[in-house]
Amino acid sequence: MAIIGKYIGRPLFRLLDRIHGSVRRRRSARIPKVELQEKHIRNLKVVLDRRAFLEALPKGGIVAEAGVDRGGFSQMILDITQPAKLHLIDMWASARYHGGLEAMVRDRFASQIASGQVSLDLGLSTDVLPRYAEGYFDWIYIDTDHGYDVTAAELRIARTKVRTGGIIAGHDYSTANYDGGVRYGVVEAVHEFCVQHDWEMILLTHETDRFLSFAIREIPV
Repeated sequence: MAIIGKYIGRPLFRLLDRIHGSVRRRRSARIPKVELQEKHIRNLKVVLDRRAFLEALPKGGIVAEAGVDRGGFSQMILDITQPAKLHLIDMWASARYHGGLEAMVRDRFASQIASGQVSLDLGLSTDVLPRYAEGYFDWIYIDTDHGYDVTAAELRIARTKVRTGGIIAGHDYSTANYDGGVRYGVVEAVHEFCVQHDWEMILLTHETDRFLSFAIREIPV
């Protein structure tokens, strides 16, 4: 039986791998590929990691983090940028997005919630972001689905929610999570957005794992 499994298993594995590869290529092919121009990176600064990234962002502002998980990066935002108001957007209630963590996050930031510095805004980013007033935020940090369609939608919404000169930032500026076998679309969505709306990249991290953070803003007139 082991011999039969050996000779059946290998061809089956190769067949499944080819099918999976074909599906990946089709998904990748439908994602728009838009190249940046020199003007889109003229003021780009590369920093080592997300700590240095936060140190370069405006302090004391009104901020949103979409995609909170356990609140580790939220804590860094509070410690380093000391926002006047931090909106934490997530849908902790679902199994896909770590159900049960909402209570943990509420407990972690209980004092900041009580003081009004932190607000937990439950729901999908694409449902919650439209509820805020236009020009409300100084900057928004996005770390949610990472697919092209959702990221592109988040960028379109966030553009109307940051003030003039405000910043849209995010995580996983990458084309894929190779360990998880997941095709990302953050790079393509960001590039397309910058070209369409005349925005520029101003910050990019440089971690070895290549799950980079980016920050963009409208090109000053």
